[in-house]
Amino acid sequence: MLDLVESAGARKAPTERFISAFCRYYTPAVVAGAVGLAVLPPLLLPGATFAVWFYRALVLLVISCPCALMISVPLGYFGGVGAASRCGILVKGASYLDALTRLHTVVFDKTGTLTRGVFAVAAVVPRNGFGADEVLAWAAAAEVYSIHPIAQSIRGAYGRAVAPERVSDYRETPALGVTARVDGRLVLAGNDRLLHREGIAHDAGDCGVAGTVVYVALDGRFAGYIVIGDEVKPDAAAAVARLKRLGVRRTVLLTGDQDDVARRVAVALGIDAHYAGLLPAAKVDKVEELLEALPDRRRHKLAFVGDGVNDAPVIARADVGVAMGALGSDAAIEAADVVLMEDSPMRLCTAVEVARRTALIVRENVVLALGVKVFFLALGAVGVATIWEAVLADVGVALLAVLNAARTSRFRPRPRPWQ
Repeated sequence: MLDLVESAGARKAPTERFISAFCRYYTPAVVAGAVGLAVLPPLLLPGATFAVWFYRALVLLVISCPCALMISVPLGYFGGVGAASRCGILVKGASYLDALTRLHTVVFDKTGTLTRGVFAVAAVVPRNGFGADEVLAWAAAAEVYSIHPIAQSIRGAYGRAVAPERVSDYRETPALGVTARVDGRLVLAGNDRLLHREGIAHDAGDCGVAGTVVYVALDGRFAGYIVIGDEVKPDAAAAVARLKRLGVRRTVLLTGDQDDVARRVAVALGIDAHYAGLLPAAKVDKVEELLEALPDRRRHKLAFVGDGVNDAPVIARADVGVAMGALGSDAAIEAADVVLMEDSPMRLCTAVEVARRTALIVRENVVLALGVKVFFLALGAVGVATIWEAVLADVGVALLAVLNAARTSRFRPRPRPWQ
């Protein structure tokens, strides 16, 4: 965690990069202008004395010092990153704070992101002469090595330990399911696409079962299916609505589950579009399509929010990858640009609010520093401003900008009424 915080400083926001580049050219130009102001008027203007114009050049140098910009802008972003961390949000660089202010599309994974990911067996439906206990036992044995929450719920419903030595040739296919040999017999446990891929015959009526369903086959024969229940997180609908109020134009749900499950969740949460039955590679392709559909790639950004190891590639592909850190996989957290340490979608709204407050304060500092300096530079060039006004324009504005930048660290999230 400390390493992530330290490396965040290397990822500067566009405003920071602009100020750094601006000062590289601004400072030599001002020094050259001050030299010209001290030397040229005494040579070209009748009655002009070197002492007077040298004094004005010194006033110009003091006024034009870019301290306020160079200190306050990075300090503003630093305070924003700190404010986010106090809200349970790890932002891995100021550039991602800036990107959060320009979100156009937010794409969500379903399981563990918008839903609790705490599954429970709701029903076991046997077929072809198998018993319900038998279906559950074969599925629990086949899932013995899986760490997926669905597999854990099946083993929990079975309630008995499965000896690992009974299981061989275990293979897990992302977004499909598992195959294994249990006591020498081939067991398949997965979604309907797995059955179709393996050519397992089953009734068409069993394909459209509502909910999250694990189909079980034994030695090429359909044994039945297990219905798994999952709950939508209590703040998910409020988070989607809040994102839209914050200016997000489009929300999208991507999932490997069946279309009816995805549609039910999308409708319940007010999500604009959903795409179901997606393997990890297909999720990346879909995000790339959504990126291409953005109205303006420079002004508009896309964020993807996920938690599982299968989400790591698409998290890395998005403009802003967001990982649920409390229950999320290490791969997703490592690939993410923003980590929500609490598994609450509403934390993404808080991150956007922190980013927008930070960007507003940074813009205020830029306008304040440049406006005051331009005003006093004009006074200094005609000899009205003295060295004391110059000190005020430099040190005084720098102090004001620093104090204003410190406001970014005092952000407090709004109370959450669903708790």
